[in-house]
Amino acid sequence: MKSYTIRVNGVAYDVEVEERGAGASAVSAPVPVTRVEPSAPAPAPAEAPKKSSGGAGGTKVTAPMPGKILAIKANEGASVKKGDVILLLEAMKMENEVVAPKDGTIASIDVNSGDMVEAGDLLATLD
Repeated sequence: MKSYTIRVNGVAYDVEVEERGAGASAVSAPVPVTRVEPSAPAPAPAEAPKKSSGGAGGTKVTAPMPGKILAIKANEGASVKKGDVILLLEAMKMENEVVAPKDGTIASIDVNSGDMVEAGDLLATLD
């Protein structure tokens, strides 16, 4: 038997692998493994700087689903009406319009074109 430590998504697993001869059967019973917690979390990948400090306005516009920011259609300081497109979000190979939830002024755009976002991430704020 040989012992290995395998890391999957930042979690380490100790596994044992049995070496077999040429005539050995390929079917065997499962071998229990011990889960080993990582000593320190893996460092987060470096992110591009955001366009602004974020959170400047009173109304937050968040990502409805995970995806990639394709385009930013409104600039900071621009007046928008309820339903105006602020940015385009690609999710599941479809372009989704993220719109202003109310009339106001764009206080901040908190993402850049090309950024990957998760559901609930702050995209922009309105005054």
